[in-house]
This record gives sequence, C-alpha cells and structure tokens, in this order.
Amino acid sequence: MAKLLSTITIKNLTLRNRIVMSPMCQYSATGGFTNDWHLVHLGSRAVGGAGLVIVEATAVAPEGRITPGDTGIWSDEHIEGLARIVNFIHSQGAAAGIQLAHAGRKASCAVPWEGGRQLDLSMGGWQTAAPSPVPFQPGDRIPSALDKEGIGKVVSGFTDAVKRALKAGFDVVEIHSAHGYLLHEFLSPLSNHREDPYGGPFENRIRLLCEVTDAVRSVWPLENPLFVRISSTDWTEGGWSAEDSVKLAYVLKDRGVDLVDCSSGGNVYNAKVPVGPGYQVPFSDAVRKSGIMTGAVGFITSAKQAEAILEEGKADLVLIARELLRNPYFTLNAARELGEDVEWPVQYLRAKKP
Repeated sequence: MAKLLSTITIKNLTLRNRIVMSPMCQYSATGGFTNDWHLVHLGSRAVGGAGLVIVEATAVAPEGRITPGDTGIWSDEHIEGLARIVNFIHSQGAAAGIQLAHAGRKASCAVPWEGGRQLDLSMGGWQTAAPSPVPFQPGDRIPSALDKEGIGKVVSGFTDAVKRALKAGFDVVEIHSAHGYLLHEFLSPLSNHREDPYGGPFENRIRLLCEVTDAVRSVWPLENPLFVRISSTDWTEGGWSAEDSVKLAYVLKDRGVDLVDCSSGGNVYNAKVPVGPGYQVPFSDAVRKSGIMTGAVGFITSAKQAEAILEEGKADLVLIARELLRNPYFTLNAARELGEDVEWPVQYLRAKKP
C-alpha cells in the first residue's frame, strides 16, 4: 500500500489515508453562519476520499474575522450548521477538523473578489487589535494594542470555541498561529514590539500561543488530536525564523499538541517568498526532527509528489489546498495513479474502472 493511502492513528483517531483537505477560506458566510456552499464544498472532498477535511479559519470572535464573510464559532447558534457539515463528512468515511482563528490586525477586510483591502469603519469595517499598534500594510488603520483584559478575552474566546467544536462533533481542532494573524503577530518581533511579558525574548513572544494551547487542551479531550498551524518563517530578516519554529515545536509537544502544520509567510506584506512545488516541505522536515508529527503544505499537486514527501520521512500528513479546489476527487485519482485500490462511494462505483 502506498504510504499516502495508508491509515494513520493520532491519539483516538484513525484516518483512512494521509491526505488532508487544508483549511481554505471561502468568504461565503453571513454573520459567521455556514450554509449550503460550505456543506457542498467540504462534503465533496469527503466524497472524494480525503482522510481529514478541515473547515476554514473560523473566527473565535466577531472582530477576529478576516472579512464579513468568514465562518464563526463565537456563538452557540453556530453549532448547528457546523454539526450538519461534520455529520456529512463522517457519513462519507472522513474525519472532520476545524481551524480556530483570530485575524488580529489583518481583520476587517473586503472579500478578495471585492479587492481585499481593509474596510473603512463607515463601510462595515471594525477596529482591529494586535500585539502592538503596527498596521499590516500602508493604508491600514492602526490596530489597538491588546491590554491584559483583551488578551484574556482572546484566550477565553478560543476556550469557548473549542467547547462548541466538541459539541458540533469535530475530531480535530487546529489552532491557527500562522499567516500574519493574531497569534503569529505575537510570535514575530516584526509585529510584536511589546515590552511586557508578551513581548521581547522568544519565551515572551510565544506566551500567548502557549496560553491559548493550554486553555484549549484543558477543555479539548486529551484523547482527541490537537494541531497547531504555524508560519515557519516570515521570509524576512529579523522576523520569525525556521529555527524559532523548531524551538517552538518542542514547547508545543510538551503542552499536548499532536501535530504542527508547517506553512509560512503572511506577516510581512512585501516579503519575497520563493514559491514553488513543495517549497515549504523543508520546514515540515526540520520541525518533525523535534519528535512531533508534522503536516506538509504548499504547492503539493500530485500523488507521486505527496508520496515522496511521506516516504522520505518529511511529514506525517500531506495537506492539499489549491489542487483540491481544482479536483475534489484528488484522492480517488491518486489511488489510480499509484496503482492502489481504495473504497469509492457506492454511488460512483460505475466510474471506478475506465
């Protein structure tokens, strides 16, 4: 059996294969509520054979949304719609995950197809928050620096969100600490200029992520997998580095995190990122040497490429993003490409053989 299509067990969860649908924002919610678009979008990837389907960055507070179209989990009323999605994903043999997020200074933006720039307060925007009053890019509002009370609200927001995720039936929770959003903003000295216990040396800058992780672990059952997505580097001198990511992995492992999802960038608007096939895989490889499981993500577009990453021991899971947007049935096609036989939905059996 190809490693890509082999099962893997993480805590109490056994995935049918190592293909994960990476969380990708759809910007299609209203008031944080999921709808038929999310059900079909996520459900079709479960039908297509993915082992784990992760719901997009889901805001733990209204002000933590990237755009007004983001999904949310700040209210008990959001549970029903999310549970509907979870139930369908489970019915197709896949596991369901959710990425919990706070956008920080990158919040209050228009959806991408309407320009993506930060919304003016008079146009439906809202005041953003960050570790320091440093905007993401020229023209953005200066974010409010979070005080002790504000930091406490962030932690409690994640805690309450996890309780709701549990009620909705999710198998995996992923804490979003990447792509220049709030928790990443605290990690990076380029966006964190604080002079209190949350700023300065490495141990202080990781404090909020550690507090969120501890809070999440206190309510998320120990037998349930917990992931953290990080930006492994800011791709900018003086910023968060790959070496920092390896140090952080040891800390997260000791705090009960089961897997680090290794992405990169997003905190510096004009960073020069050397994008190319598998360009972030070396980060997954380096972090995995700390003894924690890792997920590789970033321009992974073929079954053979994904299989090689796993066979070379550079990751435990492969997260597919854009290629799964292009091809919801990537996993079924990957099995054919690798010469393996996997279960198909009974409704599609007539198409299993050419």
